[in-house]
Amino acid sequence: MPGATLRSPRKRNRIRIIGATALAVGASLVLAACGSTKDDGASGAAGGGTGKVGVILPLLTSPFWQSYNDYVPKMAKSEGVDVLKTINSNSDPAQQITDINNELNQGVKGLVVAPLDSAAIEAGLDQAERKGVPVVAVDVAPDKGKVAMVVRANNVAYGEKACDYLGQHVKSGKVVQIMGDLASVNGRDRSEAFRSCASKKYPDLKVLEIPAKWESDTAASKLDTLLNANPDIKGIYMQAGGVYLAPTLQTLKSKSMLKPAGQPGHIAIVSNDGIPQEFDAIRKGEIDATVSQPADAYAKYGLYYIKAAMEGKTFEPGPTDHDSTIVKLPSGILEDQLPAPLVTKDNVDDPKLWGNTVK
Repeated sequence: MPGATLRSPRKRNRIRIIGATALAVGASLVLAACGSTKDDGASGAAGGGTGKVGVILPLLTSPFWQSYNDYVPKMAKSEGVDVLKTINSNSDPAQQITDINNELNQGVKGLVVAPLDSAAIEAGLDQAERKGVPVVAVDVAPDKGKVAMVVRANNVAYGEKACDYLGQHVKSGKVVQIMGDLASVNGRDRSEAFRSCASKKYPDLKVLEIPAKWESDTAASKLDTLLNANPDIKGIYMQAGGVYLAPTLQTLKSKSMLKPAGQPGHIAIVSNDGIPQEFDAIRKGEIDATVSQPADAYAKYGLYYIKAAMEGKTFEPGPTDHDSTIVKLPSGILEDQLPAPLVTKDNVDDPKLWGNTVK
């Protein structure tokens, strides 16, 4: 299953590095991610390929980020990266900038950061650039600032997959998307993609929206209010199952609106994340589908790319050997768009899905 099965290090040794350093080392020096890789020694000046790496999390209240946090030390070992204990910014963009500065003051030679705010993170990225410390962004792309790579799934595809699923199963009527934080490119991408898809492909759907800022309490409160005014809701798209699954199911249950799939009155629900709790809900018929965001691959390739950056290696757009594609964003930043499969009752028990490998 794409996004969950990771290739062996031997598999990655296929790609020729271009540049003076590569020529000096010889053809045996290879890199995993892309067919056009360069070795620019200056970009790894701070690390020289070695040194401590700081890993900064956006929050730990979501099972998704808890799983990512658990994967970090495992993937650090497999990738040969010396990581410090992870730092939790606790959903506070200002705290995240402080966390970056604290890690830099500890002398880290590389940073892997999951930005909370696509714009605010620029201040932290500028601090790192001034100290010559490369940064890899995970899950969220910054609007501005220098990063060696963004490791992220295609969030536009998240919204489109959710829209297509609901459009094909609901046909007509009211559906609601519980949105993420629109200060994050993830929230913007998912929201606009769902909205645009519904408008163009499923005009008989009426989309209602709840801005919930990745906050479970906000989602529960606003969903309760919306259902009071619109008891005829037929579908729900939750942009983050890690924070929205429990409050959504609790709210529906409190109103006697949580009907199992296949029964009259069932509200079709599609989520994002791919956490074990979503898989259990699919098995119970409480929700219908989720897009599995690859927590394991986020940890693996976040550390892979920071190690490469510390060694002075850079990348160019193109397909990778781990079923993804590196693209250049409008900002000029490179992003490795990892695959994220749709999970339904038909494939929810697939042992290759990372959500089935954790408890």
